[in-house]
Amino acid sequence: MRDETPEQPAPLRSGYTTGSCATATSLAAARLLLGGEAADAVEIVLPKGKRVMLRLEFCRLIDGGAEAGTLKDAGDDPDVTHGALIHARVRLAAEPGVRFHAGPGVGTVTRPGLVLAVGEPAINPVPRRMMTDHLTELAGTLGYAGGFEVTVCVQGGEALALKTMNPRLGILGGLSILGTTGIVRPFSCAAYIASIHQGIDVACANGFTHLAACTGNASEDAMRQRYGLDDTALIEMGDFAGAVLKHLRKAPVARLSLCGGFGKISKLAAGHMDLHSRHSSIDLPQLARWAAELGADSALQAAIEGANTSQQALALAHADGVPLGNAVCARALAFARRTVPARVALEVFAIDRQGVIVGEALENP
Repeated sequence: MRDETPEQPAPLRSGYTTGSCATATSLAAARLLLGGEAADAVEIVLPKGKRVMLRLEFCRLIDGGAEAGTLKDAGDDPDVTHGALIHARVRLAAEPGVRFHAGPGVGTVTRPGLVLAVGEPAINPVPRRMMTDHLTELAGTLGYAGGFEVTVCVQGGEALALKTMNPRLGILGGLSILGTTGIVRPFSCAAYIASIHQGIDVACANGFTHLAACTGNASEDAMRQRYGLDDTALIEMGDFAGAVLKHLRKAPVARLSLCGGFGKISKLAAGHMDLHSRHSSIDLPQLARWAAELGADSALQAAIEGANTSQQALALAHADGVPLGNAVCARALAFARRTVPARVALEVFAIDRQGVIVGEALENP
């Protein structure tokens, strides 16, 4: 278990992607094979030109080749691969070029819709390019005219992959080797948004036209129970509603169901695309005003405005026969419609803490 976040704020530390780790370890293994040099650290060049040094856990000859490993350091980012052993096995080949293989803990693509073809190891284009560039430069320096067979492995990767979206995306058997800059930025939302877009693209490529974008497990369960949707059609959007809504401008989706906790849906209704508490807050006075428009008397309005939570405000409204859940969903739908093209039928659902649907707004296709 990683250490708790300190109470006093401090500068967040960046780390290195699995793609950087694979590049460093494949380079070290190839250098051992071609030059006889067993290193305990290796320098690589990141896509934007920065040079970094990664420490190695081992660099050794194996039957028919060599292998090197490093521990993934994600810095202060809550990455499931932090501390995982990433290692590469390299064998020389007569045919020039670099060919990639999925070793233990690295997944294989089994569904269309990703940037990689079905059957390919889940090693993304930028890490492939990084490894190819470094190995090609090494070969040129040492006068080697042949090629390389590179097998990337992640110790425990198959179990770690169950904590990611890989199984839902059809990447089976392990993790993906990722990274576009080589650097992990702490608490960056970029990777999460990319996974949302990837999830939508995979669902569309596999013929799903009705998707449900959900803020968490409870909302996914609610949509699964209501519609019997396949897991591939369930998009885990977390707090990034905007990432879903904007991507629908170019994704061939016919129908979208948005589902989340009542508080988060109330933020969407108030015009917020990012539903995280760092960027938007539940507006209880706004909820009270909306309740007033539905006929709530002054006492109920005051009670809603003074509620401890949005769920309490909702319970107060429902106890008085005021359909606040439906009204909030209707406003959220109207706001989402400003972004989503008319060809996509929209509907919005709100759930309580038990996962029960407490509000909905439906729109005919």
